[in-house]
Amino acid sequence: MNIKKKVAFLLIRNKLKLLSLISKRLAGKAAFKVFCTPFPAANNNKNIIFNSGESLEFTVNNALVKGFRFNQGGIRRLLILHGFSSSCRNFHWYIQAFIQNNYEVLAFDAPAHGASSGKQVNALDYSHMIQEANRLYGPFDGYLAHSFGGMAVSLALEQIAHDENTKLALIAPATETISAIDDAFVLLGLKSERIKTALKDEIFALSGQNAEWFSIRRAIKNIKADTLWIHDKDDDVTPLRDALKVKEDAPSNVRFVITSTLGHRKIYRDEAVKKQVIDFFQWK
Repeated sequence: MNIKKKVAFLLIRNKLKLLSLISKRLAGKAAFKVFCTPFPAANNNKNIIFNSGESLEFTVNNALVKGFRFNQGGIRRLLILHGFSSSCRNFHWYIQAFIQNNYEVLAFDAPAHGASSGKQVNALDYSHMIQEANRLYGPFDGYLAHSFGGMAVSLALEQIAHDENTKLALIAPATETISAIDDAFVLLGLKSERIKTALKDEIFALSGQNAEWFSIRRAIKNIKADTLWIHDKDDDVTPLRDALKVKEDAPSNVRFVITSTLGHRKIYRDEAVKKQVIDFFQWK
């Protein structure tokens, strides 16, 4: 971890501790804001494929969402969903491959990411974005999602009409919000159960759902899509242990592929993984 991040985490930690002494509710609100704020990321992928894309934009929950549509009128329509602190521009390999298969491809920057507006985003915000994209540009025959995008699309598919012919590829999805909270507290060096409880209280106040509800393990029971789930043993962001619990449930519509040495971000760039994903998006 670089010095800049260490200093930032120290300031956040001290601020939350101070707020928790003043007001548990204020500490919960501040912790939620931290939890929903993406890290600054360069949006400098100038791959030529984006020059051929049709620029699209729409508004959802007061956020201006921007993205692209490629090969309009293709034989299948797919939606690509990036992870936290990422951008749709990181998935140009998949866009190129899908176009070669004559698929129509749409990809957007989530709120507070890339070219889209906003400073914070949560799973419901991202889910609402997906639902609105489906209303405006769908229906979609398939979804490809990485990390946080996996959580968001799982929540969205509980609301979007789909069936067993729909395809869903999850790459290193953020499976359990509780795990994300625990890992964030470890990263920040926070050991306060008071602040963690306050954060969970804030999630319930805003959504009407406990933090545990934001779970792919829960949502997958309501998803009919033919699903490919790829996860790496060495993922230090979305832990494999959460994915293995879903695997133990043995959902009949989900096929698991466990890789190693790829971690959380290299996995969706890996050539073997890309081939498996592209092959998966073939309809008989």
